[in-house]
Amino acid sequence: MLQYLRSLVFVGQMYLMMALMALVFTPAVLIRRQVAFVAVHAFCRWVRWTASWMVGLRSEVRGEPPQGECLIAAKHQSFFDIILIISEVPRPKFIMKAELKWVPIVGWYAYWIGCVPVNRGKRTLAIAQMKAGVAAGRATPGQLIIYPQGTRVAPGARLPYKVGTGILYSELGQGCVPAATNVGVFWPRIGVRRKPGLAVVEFLPPIPPGLSSDVFMRRLEQEVEAASNRLMAEAGFDGPR
Repeated sequence: MLQYLRSLVFVGQMYLMMALMALVFTPAVLIRRQVAFVAVHAFCRWVRWTASWMVGLRSEVRGEPPQGECLIAAKHQSFFDIILIISEVPRPKFIMKAELKWVPIVGWYAYWIGCVPVNRGKRTLAIAQMKAGVAAGRATPGQLIIYPQGTRVAPGARLPYKVGTGILYSELGQGCVPAATNVGVFWPRIGVRRKPGLAVVEFLPPIPPGLSSDVFMRRLEQEVEAASNRLMAEAGFDGPR
């Protein structure tokens, strides 16, 4: 019960701080769009810091966070892996659900940092939207983050990797940095209770450009799933992997 109450207070202050930071930063963002990156970095670092002492959830980013223009294909288990990735890469932008662009604050800042909204459930249209959105954003270098499974996946659950990641990899002609995580062990997909422990996002060695889409997708899934299973086992997760 105590951990639940601590988690409730933590979640409440997190969204309150999101609103306060939006109030502070938005006037400057309207003048100079690049300030949006300062805002999202500040918020994500605030969440990591408050999680560490309010609910005992420490966080760590391993590997080498990419600094140049690239594709990041990341395991997605909860909101917290988004927080960890954004806090460490300089110019993050996401392939995100189209519905999020209408969410106050989140949608505004997603637009300002160059995120690409796509409609889920309409495969052909979604792929076309991704390609068009990425092409439109080429003038703003950054780290394009995509979740190959398309949604949050609880620890131990299985969901196929979607072909859109392979198409983007081929279209961009850039290397891809895989990213694994165990955050779902501590911060669930839904619900309030956060568990104490060490949440990790790990950037894996880059996959070079030039592979066929099929070869790339097989390699990506193998590397991300193996590393995520290792991190979850390290966190004490003993469910199916």
